[in-house]
Amino acid sequence: MTQFLKMHGLGNDFVVFDARNQPLALNAASAKAIADRRLGVGCDQVIVIEPSKNGADAFMRIYNADGGEVESCGNAARCVAQLLMWETGRNTIRLDTEGAPLSCVSRGDLVTVDMGAPKFGWRDIPLAQELDTKSFDIPGLATGASAVNVGNPHCVLFIDDAEKADVKTLGSAIEIHPLFPKRTNVEFVSALAPGRLRMRVWERGVGITLACGTGACAAIAAGQRRGFCGQKTDIVLDGGTLTLEWAGEGSSIFMTGPISVSFQGELSL
Repeated sequence: MTQFLKMHGLGNDFVVFDARNQPLALNAASAKAIADRRLGVGCDQVIVIEPSKNGADAFMRIYNADGGEVESCGNAARCVAQLLMWETGRNTIRLDTEGAPLSCVSRGDLVTVDMGAPKFGWRDIPLAQELDTKSFDIPGLATGASAVNVGNPHCVLFIDDAEKADVKTLGSAIEIHPLFPKRTNVEFVSALAPGRLRMRVWERGVGITLACGTGACAAIAAGQRRGFCGQKTDIVLDGGTLTLEWAGEGSSIFMTGPISVSFQGELSL
């Protein structure tokens, strides 16, 4: 039997395995089975903590609920970092991911993650063709979309009222649009007040989730470029609020939020 922890960051939930001392026999099919909310444990992502090959404290492998392996997950980074902080007694942790290295710092009950500098080049997203990533149209689906890579691809839509967005229909269509060869996450964002945005999200390979850390990073990056927010912004998600700070192009985005442990268990893999 293999032990796991069920954790979440603002309702974005994970099944977390520690494979630093013993390799884990996990693949796309088994990850999808674990993530199944009726027949498995149920989660948005399956997370595997592995030894790092680049001098970091650990490598974080991420499987979406559909079994696909992805590059980055901000909420999971906070969860894994907190586990390693409890283990080591330290208040700083560095994680490797397929997307980029992530530096994490304890803030009492919260964890701050340096998510790195966002990328805006059309090849970096990536897009299938050259477009102005600050604002472009997706024919038949959206006007004035923004694209940004924060370790994984995002398409951000600024709308009048995120509460009224048809996240499932529009998000699922944009995720697989040919413009996004690696598919994309989709954020629906509206302004609530100065320094406060409302965001709902369609996660690539998962669907509607209660929170998305990289999506919140994408929202502040795209929002600053479009003049919708400043350097420090609270982003209100379905599961709670994340605080984002970004000093502008070339600078890292810092994301701060809580983590929770739901339960622990064992699985036969």
